[in-house]
Amino acid sequence: MAKPLSASKMVEILRAEGLTVHEVRSWRTHNRNSKGPWGPVNGVMIHHTVTKGTEASVNICYNGYSGLPGPLCHGVIDKKGHIHLVGNGRANHAGLGDSDVLRAVINESKLPPDNEADTDGNAHFYGFECINLGDGKDPWPEAQKEAIEKVSAAICRHHGWSERSVIGHKEWQPGKTDPRGFTMDGMRKRIAERLKGGGGGKPDPDPKPAPKPKLEPFPGSGFFHVGQKSPIITAMGRRLVAEGCGRYEEGPSPEWTEADRRSYAAWQHKLGFKGKDADGIPGKVSWDKLRVPNV
Repeated sequence: MAKPLSASKMVEILRAEGLTVHEVRSWRTHNRNSKGPWGPVNGVMIHHTVTKGTEASVNICYNGYSGLPGPLCHGVIDKKGHIHLVGNGRANHAGLGDSDVLRAVINESKLPPDNEADTDGNAHFYGFECINLGDGKDPWPEAQKEAIEKVSAAICRHHGWSERSVIGHKEWQPGKTDPRGFTMDGMRKRIAERLKGGGGGKPDPDPKPAPKPKLEPFPGSGFFHVGQKSPIITAMGRRLVAEGCGRYEEGPSPEWTEADRRSYAAWQHKLGFKGKDADGIPGKVSWDKLRVPNV
């Protein structure tokens, strides 16, 4: 559960992931917010367009069609792996879906079968349409699949989500088949690898790739107290700053201070925690999502 990304932040995190981003017309103010809520957001939903050609597909997703006004998603992913942003806010892409699926996405647990349509998905999911006929024959170029992986990972990383927050339309709404041509389990595996620090596509051709970074295990809530000094606290502070949650005037330093507590509380709020769950003392769930490098 999180506050939706601003238009500027969306562009920033996608480009930081190495994606080519095209801003389409007035996409920053193009939405269906007047027709229903937008947020809190809980995940990313992947679709296929059932159309051909980048220009035509982007125009349809921006404008919509008779009976279903645009935007029909937030971004279109073309065959080259470029991202065309067409909407910012509520978009007509998810429709009604299964409340049990939404609950699983929020809990980041195994998805149940989607057997009912009782929940407004347009309020809760970022949507990306991928240009493909959806006939099982139209190919999915590696560049396009890598872009799906990168888009999903960028958004999940920003919100502190895992790969389980990414689903296909076919996993949300009964009767839907998109995306067809690859499995969502396979795509989630790729996203998980990217979130761990590496890409999820083909192996790096470099015969000596850099080792994946190891993460600092949760030291326990009792570790964090006044007077505690450790390089773990410095590493934690640097990650909080990188996530935009730093509340330091100086530092971070190895010593646990009130600035560390306030910074960690900002991280907990960013993850959607409230009350005593956002008191600034690290817990295992928020710690694991912060991904502090091993020291």
